[in-house]
Amino acid sequence: MKNIYKKFGIGLTLCSVLLTATSCENSSSYEDELPSIANIAVSNDAFSTLEAAAINGGVAGVLSNSNPNDASGDYTVFAPNNSAFARLGLDESTLGVLQTPFLTNTLLYHVSNGNLPSSAIAANGTSASALGGLTRRFVSRDGSLFINGSKIIATDITAENGTVHVIDKVMIATGGNVVESAIALQSASVFKNPELSYLVEAVVYAELAEALSNPAAKFTVFAPNDQAFINLGTALGLTFDEPADVRMIDKDLLTAVLLNHVFAETSKDSFTSELNAGSYDALGSDTITLGTYNNGVLTVRGSGNTSPANMVIPDVQTTNGIVHVIDQVLLPL
Repeated sequence: MKNIYKKFGIGLTLCSVLLTATSCENSSSYEDELPSIANIAVSNDAFSTLEAAAINGGVAGVLSNSNPNDASGDYTVFAPNNSAFARLGLDESTLGVLQTPFLTNTLLYHVSNGNLPSSAIAANGTSASALGGLTRRFVSRDGSLFINGSKIIATDITAENGTVHVIDKVMIATGGNVVESAIALQSASVFKNPELSYLVEAVVYAELAEALSNPAAKFTVFAPNDQAFINLGTALGLTFDEPADVRMIDKDLLTAVLLNHVFAETSKDSFTSELNAGSYDALGSDTITLGTYNNGVLTVRGSGNTSPANMVIPDVQTTNGIVHVIDQVLLPL
């Protein structure tokens, strides 16, 4: 798999400093010629999943060459390491659970045109991605700098065609609003096995789709996955065999429950890097209680839950908010 890069005539080097330092020294074997961004990934075992993703997603060739869309010829890449992919249950052998178009778009979301050194990255700043102009934002937390909800753990790795910064979580953006994003997960447009089929059915049944599609709002949404709804059915003495079975729940009750999954403040969306432990008012009558920020995630609990929910897929950026997929339905008292 790595041999496909040999035709570019660029020597490879193992830059283990990617994991422990903020820059990468050139090896004398380069003969004053730097590796491409793609070759940096190929040459480091800590990026084997990213390498496989770039090949499967059809972007390896792009990141091996000069950027034709920028006068500098450079790209800036925020590169997730293997541990970042593992947080989503992904490695070289499991990337097949992702639909290829989504994988491609996800990789492009980590890329921007031009050269953005760490000296130009500042908290509260933004950076446009190569994916349809979608914008990422930089956040300062506990002395560290984040892009969206991903911690920047190494910076300024120089390549022939740009700069690489290393991050600890894969960034996800859908290009659609909150409801469209849920539908993408529901319809297997993202994962080949849908994740939010029951939630989409519940939102349609409760007639909340229009409100959650509001382009003027900025929602923070905690989205229960399919298993969360199946477990809820069991707790209610119901058997959920298919998403339509959520309609066995009283409509007003289900509406109230769903509203308790959205922050009441709809003028600001929040990545995990911007969230703190404490109670937050929900659009419904309940509060959402967040646990301590730990390794990029927080637990989430409704007043009626005996144990908190975990974030399964945090920090999904949509055009009108941030969605955090969780493993329990948040229940009011």
